[in-house]
Amino acid sequence: MKTRTVELVATPRAPHFVGDGFRVHNFIPSGFRLDMQRMDPFIMLDYNSTYNFPPSSKPKGVGVHPHRGFETVTLAYKGKVAHHDSSGGGGIIGEGDVQWMTAASGVLHKEYHEEEWSKTGGDFQMVQLWVNLPKKDKMSAPKYQAIKYGEINRFELEKNAGTIEVIAGEYNGTKGPASTFTNIYMLNAKLNKNGKAQFNFPEHYNTVLLVIEGEIIINGNAKAPTDHLALMANDGENFEIEATSDAIVLILSGEPINEPIAAHGPFVMNTKEELVEAFNDFNNGKFGYLED
Repeated sequence: MKTRTVELVATPRAPHFVGDGFRVHNFIPSGFRLDMQRMDPFIMLDYNSTYNFPPSSKPKGVGVHPHRGFETVTLAYKGKVAHHDSSGGGGIIGEGDVQWMTAASGVLHKEYHEEEWSKTGGDFQMVQLWVNLPKKDKMSAPKYQAIKYGEINRFELEKNAGTIEVIAGEYNGTKGPASTFTNIYMLNAKLNKNGKAQFNFPEHYNTVLLVIEGEIIINGNAKAPTDHLALMANDGENFEIEATSDAIVLILSGEPINEPIAAHGPFVMNTKEELVEAFNDFNNGKFGYLED
């Protein structure tokens, strides 16, 4: 099998705030090599690199906003977030947890720093990912998957190299708990210094590596430092990462849906007409009600 090479190592863009609670670097979409079509099915990736929030009596976050046509995935590395939606869902995303929300036909949603965490503040580090849905599933019923850290399956690498946490898909026979509409791999590689791990995904799957902590070398030659994202080319199946210091790497690989993408703000559909319909449904109250 052929080695998959590194197409690009992206430096984090200047951060911006989403609401007042999320200071993020936007990696997807951010240019022709990291646009929605190239990264399909991953249509947005915002990374809140480690940032210290001071104590606050009023939790910071993002007020009520709609979603339709895709899924949001929140991975918590440091800090805690509380969230609620118009279909009655909600909960707390703690360190190590993953919250997978299928917005599909439409929800109103809000997310804030968890109240008790907000009172003390501290380091905050999160990833929010948008995963597209196929046309046939875009108007399905909304749902949640609240995946606690203890529910994530782990594969222990040989030679004390580290651990692969499997959120979605599988790694060496270890399967993740997340249910997905299309074929997706979502892994946290937690590697000890000098630890190595090999990965194998179908050549046509779009694949990125986000370095959450530490620094890695890919295939023995391409360096990816902390807070950088490596885009892998679609020219092979296998690649290896080696940690030059203790490292955490989020690994995403997904089968492209290969359908038209019409996106505007919080709606991702297949046509402009469907976007107009989404805005009309939102304005007419069809997404339900959620108090800000």
